Amino acid sequence: MSTTKAATPFLSDVKALRAQARKSLGDGAVTPAYGGDPAKTVEILQSVLATELVCVLRYTQHSIVASGISSQGVKAEFVEHAKEEQEHAMAVAERITQLGGTPDFNPDTLMARSASQFAPGKDLVDMIKENLIAERIAVEHYSELARYFGDKDPTTRVMIEGILAVEEEHADDMHDLLVAHQGKPMLPNT
Repeated sequence: MSTTKAATPFLSDVKALRAQARKSLGDGAVTPAYGGDPAKTVEILQSVLATELVCVLRYTQHSIVASGISSQGVKAEFVEHAKEEQEHAMAVAERITQLGGTPDFNPDTLMARSASQFAPGKDLVDMIKENLIAERIAVEHYSELARYFGDKDPTTRVMIEGILAVEEEHADDMHDLLVAHQGKPMLPNT
């Protein structure tokens, strides 16, 4: 015996969508379909922005002051990571703007809002370690945020997941550099 359900359209009524889109134009990209709290999302993203900016500054400083006979490859990696962290910061700033916020680039409050720290490092290996620590913090934090945003805010979740994938690559790069410069593997062989 089969039961027949009433047909539910996959998409909303186009006329209703058009009418709804004309309402609240001042809300920009935030439509009634947005399931999150825009103010809370902006607050969270201000922290992500600060984290990315601190990473830009740390990697940039490390790329300039790293020295030693085997520092050139590491310096190049630091430069590449600084550039990618800057791209993340810009994407996050754009998302904050889409949600009706103003990105906070205030250097006076940057460290208080950042999940990562700015650690100059005393030598090349120490710099690599500090960057690996920062990347591990970002991976944990952004994994948590991806779960938090879930289906409530898929656009922000997808952005965070994209940043997370790059942060995992950065952590892997820093781990490889650490192994290369300490001469021993850090991860157990399985």
